[in-house]
Amino acid sequence: MSSARNPGRVVGYWYLLLVLLGPLRLIYIPNKLFVQGDAAATASNIAVHEWLFRFGMLSDLLGAVVLIFLVLAFYRLFKGVDQQLAVLLVIVGGVMPALINFVNVVSDAGALMVARGGGGGAGGAGGADFLSVFDRPQRDALVMLFLRLHHHQIVAAEILWGLWLFPMGALAYKSRFLPRFIGGWRIINGVAYVVLSFTGLFFPDYQDKVFIFSQPALFGELAIMLWLVIKGANPPAVEQSTAAQPA
Repeated sequence: MSSARNPGRVVGYWYLLLVLLGPLRLIYIPNKLFVQGDAAATASNIAVHEWLFRFGMLSDLLGAVVLIFLVLAFYRLFKGVDQQLAVLLVIVGGVMPALINFVNVVSDAGALMVARGGGGGAGGAGGADFLSVFDRPQRDALVMLFLRLHHHQIVAAEILWGLWLFPMGALAYKSRFLPRFIGGWRIINGVAYVVLSFTGLFFPDYQDKVFIFSQPALFGELAIMLWLVIKGANPPAVEQSTAAQPA
């Protein structure tokens, strides 16, 4: 069945694109460039690998755009099941997290500007000559400050990553054109993200341990993405309208 006649598969493709974009800034760049407890080494890595860091910023921007198209595709898929829940999914799962992504890019731009040490003219794209009033250790500390802000914005976004899965799980469970276990798994996945967010806010030292223990729940996103890419989903209204068309 073609994706044009299968809105579930369209959702799956958007979801797959989002999954491919996410790890660059969330996982790869922190592991490659950031040195725990060493602001000078981190700032130096960012300055040396400037283009990799910029691609991470680009991935955040593209991820925000893809997220909007993803939730709109979800709305198309689920609006016949419960329109109010579908609208809630769009707002909590698309609009609000996308805004945080854009703010994260601003934080990264600040880190990059400081890491470059004020190179360029005052009117240039990367000009920050005013940073010359800070000595090198102070600039390194500012880089770490911007990166920490980025991290805390991710912690805040995890609440939204969790909350949007509640209406999605309920919609999948009620839809009858998706397996009910996926709907339940999505709700458990949402609880895991909310717990991760609160752990990051109140008990940050334990966040890595909680993340490891929550892996089975977090795989719920991969489950629905793979199901939609491989099998797709067709709401009854779509099936009826397709059957009513003349051959």
